[in-house]
Amino acid sequence: MSDTTLSGTAQSVAPHNDRQPSPAGDRPLEPFERGIVSFVRRSGRLSPKLQKAWDEQGPRFLLDLPRDPQGRSLSVDPSLVIDESYIEQHWGNDHPLIVEVGTGQGENIAAAAQAHPDLNFLALEVFPQGIAHLLHRLGEADTTNVRIGEANAPLLFAHNFASGLLEQVWVWFPDPWPKMKHHKRRIIQPAFAADVRRCLKKGGLLRIATDIDDYALHVHEVMDHAEGYRNIGTKEVALATEHVGKGDADRAAQMPHATFLESERFEGRVLTSFEKKGLAKGHTIHDFAYQTI
Repeated sequence: MSDTTLSGTAQSVAPHNDRQPSPAGDRPLEPFERGIVSFVRRSGRLSPKLQKAWDEQGPRFLLDLPRDPQGRSLSVDPSLVIDESYIEQHWGNDHPLIVEVGTGQGENIAAAAQAHPDLNFLALEVFPQGIAHLLHRLGEADTTNVRIGEANAPLLFAHNFASGLLEQVWVWFPDPWPKMKHHKRRIIQPAFAADVRRCLKKGGLLRIATDIDDYALHVHEVMDHAEGYRNIGTKEVALATEHVGKGDADRAAQMPHATFLESERFEGRVLTSFEKKGLAKGHTIHDFAYQTI
């Protein structure tokens, strides 16, 4: 979904594999051992409604990703190449591919897929409950142009996506890791930015949104000078120039501030229940769009 609206009709896609996914609550939750981890998995079984969605819709929408031979949880075999032929095989067409990192309960990607049947979408998520909610939405809408990868997203960008493959990458409201000692676990990092840049087409977009001012400062620090990107935002925003941790957000008002460029709200992002809660708390929504050059 570029800034120019695309139109067209999606092809009807048959189920892309015939495996039966295992019940989400029965899988072991192993620690991930390589690189920075921006998530913490917790055990928990699905409700009957969500388990039904997993069982019925999983074979249609879940990608059967080969796991890392070293057996680490949510890692994908580095030998897997996601390229044009992979898209043709699993989506049934050659439409542009947009990847959403951390799809939550799937509200955004499900709405975008319905609005743009001429685009392909890949939802990357690590939490079974979120995946099951998205499966339910897709099944209810009879969507055909979304696939789901249960995987640690940074490793896919580092090892599996072909260079120049992707139209856009979306990172909506990533875990802010508010404690100062945990800021290093935020997903927006120089290495992640470089890997996404390699995977995007020239002129492709990395879109980010957060409702945490300190995370917005973090995004500017990482992305505004990242090689191969330009910030296409036109909206001036004032932010504290020093970081604060959990429980210290009020201190930011007394700190030195600077002006940064951000984007107007992305029209392609629906107002989710999560975003509504942030707005109800008085949070400012920060939108970013970084274009590859």
